[in-house]
Amino acid sequence: MLLSEALDNQTVLLETLLDTMSEATTIVDKSNTVLYWNSAAEHIYEISGDNVIGTPLDRHFASESIRLKDALSGGMAVKRLYHIPRPDRHVLINSSPIRREGEIIGALSIEQDITELVRLHEQLAHTTAHLHTLQQEMNRYQATDDPFYSIKGHSIAIQQAIQSAKKVAQTDATVLLYGESGVGKELFARALHQASRRSDKPFIAVNCGAIPAALFESELFGYQGGAFTGAEKKGKPGKMELAHGGTLLLDEIGELPLELQVKLLRALQERQFYRVGGTEPITVNTRIIAATNRQLEQMVAEGRFREDLYYRLNVFSLEIPALRERKEDLPELVQIFLQEYSSAHDQPVPRIAPEVMQALLDYSWPGNIRELRNMIERLIILQEDGVVQPEHLPASYRSQSVRLSVSEYRAAVQSIPLTAERAAFAREEDERSRILAALTKTYGNKKAAAELLGISRGTLYNKLQKYGIADV
Repeated sequence: MLLSEALDNQTVLLETLLDTMSEATTIVDKSNTVLYWNSAAEHIYEISGDNVIGTPLDRHFASESIRLKDALSGGMAVKRLYHIPRPDRHVLINSSPIRREGEIIGALSIEQDITELVRLHEQLAHTTAHLHTLQQEMNRYQATDDPFYSIKGHSIAIQQAIQSAKKVAQTDATVLLYGESGVGKELFARALHQASRRSDKPFIAVNCGAIPAALFESELFGYQGGAFTGAEKKGKPGKMELAHGGTLLLDEIGELPLELQVKLLRALQERQFYRVGGTEPITVNTRIIAATNRQLEQMVAEGRFREDLYYRLNVFSLEIPALRERKEDLPELVQIFLQEYSSAHDQPVPRIAPEVMQALLDYSWPGNIRELRNMIERLIILQEDGVVQPEHLPASYRSQSVRLSVSEYRAAVQSIPLTAERAAFAREEDERSRILAALTKTYGNKKAAAELLGISRGTLYNKLQKYGIADV
C-alpha cells in the first residue's frame, strides 16, 4: 500500500514538473509512440495531448524532421540543436535516449521555441540591409571616384594601410583586417569591395559576435522549406548566398564558436554549402573579408580558434592603426567631425580652445575613431558662445594631460612612508622601468615591446596611460 502510494506520488510529481516547464516536452517509447506531451508542446505546435498521446510521432510531423528518431535508433543525444520541425516553427532541441540496463526503451525531447527571436532577427536584418542600400545610394553622389575617400587622415600609418588595401583590392584574395574596436574596419572592408572588380555586386556584412550561436548557421547558410508569416515559403537564403559574386564581411570573426568554425571552414574550402534542412548543395563565388579586434594567433595557441580556419582567412592580413598611433591626424578628424555634427544639429561650427585641443591630443582614445566622433558631438551640444572650453570635456579627458617625468615619479614615490602603499608604488615603479626599457630596446615599437614584456598591446597601452609614459 505504501509502495503504491509512493509510486503514485512520484508520477504526479513528474507530471506536474513536466507540465510546468515552458519548453515543449515530448516522451516516446522505442516504437516512436508518444507517451507524454506537455501543455507547452500543445501551445507551440497547436496539437492537443488527447490527439497526439498514444499515436506515432510521424503522424503529426514529417519523418525527416523528427530528431527523436536519432536518439531511438543511434542512441545519439543533442544539446541546443537549431531545428525547423515545421515551416512556421524554429526551436532549440535537447534530446536524449532513455535507457534501462543499457537497452534503449524510449527517448525524451525538450524544445525551446525561438520562432519570435528568429522573426525579430529577420526584421532587424531587413532594416539593416535597407539602411545599407540607402547608404550606397548616397555614396553614388560623392564628388570623388576614390573608394577610400571616406577614410580620413594623412599620417604615415593610415596611408600605408590605405596603400596596402588598394593593392589587395584588385585581387580576389581573402583579407583579414586587424584593429581595435572603433578604428574603422568595416569602412576599410567597404572600400576594399568598392575598389574591386566586384563593386557592382552585393556587399554583405555579418557580425559574428551579434548573432546568437543557435541562429548563426541559418543566418550564414539560410534554411530550406518554410518561413514566417509574409515570407517566401521556399525558405530563406543566407548571407553567403546573398553575397554571391560580391563580398562577404565576417566581422568579429574571433567571437565565432568552435563548432561553427568547422562549418564555415568547410564552406570556404569547398565554395558550397547546404541550407539548414536542405539536401541540394549551393555553390557560390563570394570573396571573404574577415575582421577582428582579437589576437587570433594567441587564440589558436589556446585552442579557442581553429588553426586551419585561421590560415584559410589569413591570406592577406591588414592592420588598421589605432587613433593613438596616428595622433597627427587628430586635428583634421576633429575639424571634419565638427563640420558634420554642426550641420546635423543646425549650429555654426564652434572654435576649439587651445587647451581643449591639447587635452584631445594627450588623450589615449581607447575607443578610437568611434569615441572621437561621440566626443565631438558632445562638445557641439555643450559649447557656449561658439567656443568649446576645457570645462566641456569630461574629467577623465582633462586629467590625462598631466604627465610625470621619471624623476618626478620617483620623487613622489620616495615621499610616501614605507607602508603597504609604498610597497605597491615600488612594484609599480619597477614595472614602469621595465616598460621603459622594453620601449627603448624596441625603438618605441609598441607591438614588439608588448611581446618582449609578455603582455598584449592593449594591456601595454593601458599601462602607458597609467604611468604617464609618452612616446620614447
